[in-house]
Amino acid sequence: MITIKSEREIVKMREAGRITALVLDQVGKAVAPGVTTKQLDELAEKIIFENGGVASFLGYGADTSRGIKGFPGSICASVNDELIHGIPSGRVLKEGDIISIDVGVIHNHYHGDAARTFPVGKISPQAERLIEATKKCLESALEIVKDGVKLKEIGYSIEKCANIYGYTVTKEFTGHGIGTHLHEDPNVANYGRPTDNLILKAGMTIAIEPMIMTGNPQIKIASNKWTVRSKDGKLNAHHENTILITQDGYEILTQL
Repeated sequence: MITIKSEREIVKMREAGRITALVLDQVGKAVAPGVTTKQLDELAEKIIFENGGVASFLGYGADTSRGIKGFPGSICASVNDELIHGIPSGRVLKEGDIISIDVGVIHNHYHGDAARTFPVGKISPQAERLIEATKKCLESALEIVKDGVKLKEIGYSIEKCANIYGYTVTKEFTGHGIGTHLHEDPNVANYGRPTDNLILKAGMTIAIEPMIMTGNPQIKIASNKWTVRSKDGKLNAHHENTILITQDGYEILTQL
């Protein structure tokens, strides 16, 4: 069910979004050669706790009846060919890597969700271009977002932008609605789906998240059952913000 948020709810989502953005800002500054993804996860958890929040991702997907523990990190830390859902570990970042950090925060029962791809030290021009293109894909979607626009226009815009750069988008994973749950209706695809005729309404909150691949859009799931990576081993990037739809445009809730 798609919900239209009241002003009271929007105030709460702004705070959840602010904390989410703060985490990405501080963790992004800590990205460097020699740092482990687990250290970044621990820093994120500390910032979330100090700001009165709870990590949305930690334990996500748990099912005690089936003995499933859920996601084991406070952030997703996806390196190089990992597209999304990278599990924080003792993996040491190296000069030239890129890392996509996705974070969700619950504050006062409402969620914020955002992602950025960061360079590790000096990276190749190709990797720089991918990161910039992924940002542009989100910006291109925001250029058309407002009350009255059809949902499918977001996907068309993102896919067109990716293709202009010579990149592709995954069709297996999408953005989503967000509010009192991390994932709510509607699904927000990164490609044009003719059936997505839902009309965006002021007060809707959605997470738009281009996941851009430099090679073939085929994916594979790692043995840990979480991490998604490109089948051909090529670089991927991820850029996401939680967005409030307004009468004449949008408001980014996950920015400082």
